[in-house]
Amino acid sequence: MSRETVEAVSLAVLGAGTMGLGISALAVGHGVPVTLVETDPATARQAPAAVAAHLRMAQMMNALPADRERGELTVTGSLAGTARASAVVEAVTEDLALKTKVLAETAALTGAEVPLVSNTSAIPIDELAGHLPDAARLIGTHFMNPPYLIPTVEVVRGAGTGEATLAAVRRLLGALARTPVVVGDGPGFVTSRILHPMINDAARVVQEGTATAEAVDTLMRDCLGHRTGPLSTADLIGLDNLADSLRVLAERTGDQRAAPCQLLLDKVRDGHLGRKTGRGFYHYGKAQP
Repeated sequence: MSRETVEAVSLAVLGAGTMGLGISALAVGHGVPVTLVETDPATARQAPAAVAAHLRMAQMMNALPADRERGELTVTGSLAGTARASAVVEAVTEDLALKTKVLAETAALTGAEVPLVSNTSAIPIDELAGHLPDAARLIGTHFMNPPYLIPTVEVVRGAGTGEATLAAVRRLLGALARTPVVVGDGPGFVTSRILHPMINDAARVVQEGTATAEAVDTLMRDCLGHRTGPLSTADLIGLDNLADSLRVLAERTGDQRAAPCQLLLDKVRDGHLGRKTGRGFYHYGKAQP
């Protein structure tokens, strides 16, 4: 994509959690200015350093263009900062009420041509769109963690998503050097609908004492060709995020296999959330970027 096209893109990201920080770093690393909205003051204060840590890691892995000037990062506690963005990515907690609240408020602050992109991992786009005045502006993207290492993005088109919105998101992903794969709507879409119950089953095997986390991951990786084992992947996703997604799947599909198992719930209760806290199914020594 041309430098002129990149310069025409500006991004607002709602939420400075794991995915919000990762998406912000990806955009800044490709020269796209980012306004990161985070209402928790402590989290907002830590956000610039966290994004910088992601950028350092991405640079070490040659995952960002070396010849491009970094985009400017602005951190704010107010949604008013979204007013000048050409696209908005919502990356708040997997909670319907919270997501629809921030999306509706952002819709009122931005122009009708600005796409509203929910980085939900499980909540159907049509369900979110039902709370917005213009369903045509809403679309889903499911960036994988870390966004700067995984070049493909699941794009979820709801029944009401407009052609202009889809085209705008394709342009945004082009500016970020990501490849979109467009799928239809439904709980968990494709990746979460398949992957998250499988991870839950893997955790259940450990819970029942059949195998250790290391044994499960080794078998899935070395016998079945998975690039990473399911429980290592769970630690990367964040066990709290995974539990939230599983609850959404169980509630909306009726499949109780998706209800988070007790071992997963215990780890979340104890604050062992995976790489971001330094401990999940594995020990990492300290919190990882």
